[in-house]
Amino acid sequence: MGSRVELGFAEEAAPWRLRSAQFPSKVGGRPAWLGESGLPGPAELRCGRCGRPCAFLLQLYAPLPGRPDAFHRGLFVFCCRGPACYRPGAQGPLRVFRNQLPRKNDTYSYDPPPEAPPPEGHPPVSLQLQCGVHLCRVCGCLGPKACSKCHRAHYCSKDHQTVDWKLGHKLSCAQSAQLDTAIPDHKFLFPEYEIVIEPEEMETPGDSQTDADTQKNLEKHDELAAAGGAKFPQEYP
Repeated sequence: MGSRVELGFAEEAAPWRLRSAQFPSKVGGRPAWLGESGLPGPAELRCGRCGRPCAFLLQLYAPLPGRPDAFHRGLFVFCCRGPACYRPGAQGPLRVFRNQLPRKNDTYSYDPPPEAPPPEGHPPVSLQLQCGVHLCRVCGCLGPKACSKCHRAHYCSKDHQTVDWKLGHKLSCAQSAQLDTAIPDHKFLFPEYEIVIEPEEMETPGDSQTDADTQKNLEKHDELAAAGGAKFPQEYP
């Protein structure tokens, strides 16, 4: 028997299921950091090709029960959004980081997270960690830079500060109530989905007949298509 293979499927999910307290596996959106120390800074999240900030791609919850210091463990993948940066070379456009915590920590309960949604419903996106560290309004990574006018909006870089200023912060800068509730779509984040992980189904002896039937159906379809009696769909559902 070979090693066990697990498959990940991107599915829509309620926003609360993709927050840090649920220890999610997800793609897109802002990273749901587990711990608050040792997070990568702006310099570590820049593309090795063009030097621009990388975007969060996905994270996988990958705990190590045998390691007390990694009972909660997440792997975070970031990538450059510039297609021209994807070519062979030592300094590439991908970045991978690990974020982990012991089971007993100052942030989460010792017990597993509840399966029911929180009573407060869907609170706005939080751009501040519990320790007081601020996150970038555009990408959700560490934001050491602040708006020089309001000092409340934080960014990882001048690039993201400029984008946010043009797409709304110029108007909401003096209105503190709108800073966290009126975050525009900067066209930088990827669409957000939950990654549902399931074990791969191993082939059984009975599957060979199914494969044979499938091959016959494909051959029949090709014959009909050649005769003009069938067409492939424009896209898969």
